[in-house]
Amino acid sequence: MWYICAMLSRSLSLLAVVMLLLCAAPFQFAQTTDEPATTQPKSTYPKAAPATSTKAAPATSGAPSATDCNGTPCDEVQPRVFAMPAPASTTWTLHEKIAWGAYVLLAALGYVGIMLAISTLRKIERHTYAAGVAAEAAAEAAHAALLNAQAIIDSERPWILISVEPSAEKLNSFTVIATNRGRTPASIIAKTEQTRIAIDEHALPTVPEYDFQAPIPFIPRILVPGESTPIKSIGREDLLELCGSEESFKRIENWEEKFFIYGKVVYRDLIAAADNQSHETNWCCWYIRGRQMDGLVIAGPSAYNAHT
Repeated sequence: MWYICAMLSRSLSLLAVVMLLLCAAPFQFAQTTDEPATTQPKSTYPKAAPATSTKAAPATSGAPSATDCNGTPCDEVQPRVFAMPAPASTTWTLHEKIAWGAYVLLAALGYVGIMLAISTLRKIERHTYAAGVAAEAAAEAAHAALLNAQAIIDSERPWILISVEPSAEKLNSFTVIATNRGRTPASIIAKTEQTRIAIDEHALPTVPEYDFQAPIPFIPRILVPGESTPIKSIGREDLLELCGSEESFKRIENWEEKFFIYGKVVYRDLIAAADNQSHETNWCCWYIRGRQMDGLVIAGPSAYNAHT
């Protein structure tokens, strides 16, 4: 838009200059046509003097002769100067006056039109800029409204969070519990879990790896807001079996390595749209092997405790 306005302004300015030149042409033409037909100046050189007799004029008394130059005849005649007539005054015919007036009026109208066109283009430019600013502000407002609506939807949806509780019936036994901390019901449809022995949590794979990538089907369980359900139980007697060998178990007892158990829960939002019902919650725990008392705490990188 800026480039188009600049090009139009330059074109209109050039048109104004051309029209002014056209208005000046008739005036010059009138001056050239009113000059007299014969403009060649007359010669200022004197005409040749008529031949004079070489005889000496008879002496007369009184004033000296015109041809006598100190007693001898003059050989040259003094030049004469002729004055040029004044140029005739320029007169315009009625047709030339009307044409000149029409050209002046046309130039004035053209100049006014050019100024009006430039003013209109500037107004269009300002309106276009204002419309762009208003459209940008409207887009930002719409985006903010969308984020606000999404925040309200997220605050009303179900959120399954994982916690660990010690067993009240068995010593050194723990239960991984899923609790609905949202505001609407949720239905747990699948789960999966995996164990791994590593030096520390930084030695775990960046992305959680499972023997079976597809979650294991879970008997559907609907959790209302604030309701919980157990998803995994583990105790001291299970640790040896999960380690797979006596050597691995000894390294864990001596705190040379750590035992991690991690998994994820897949659940469905019962009030959301069909294309946005499925969500996942990842969880990871570190089993602490003590001499008398064991422990199970939430641990692991952020990818192992993510929510969708």
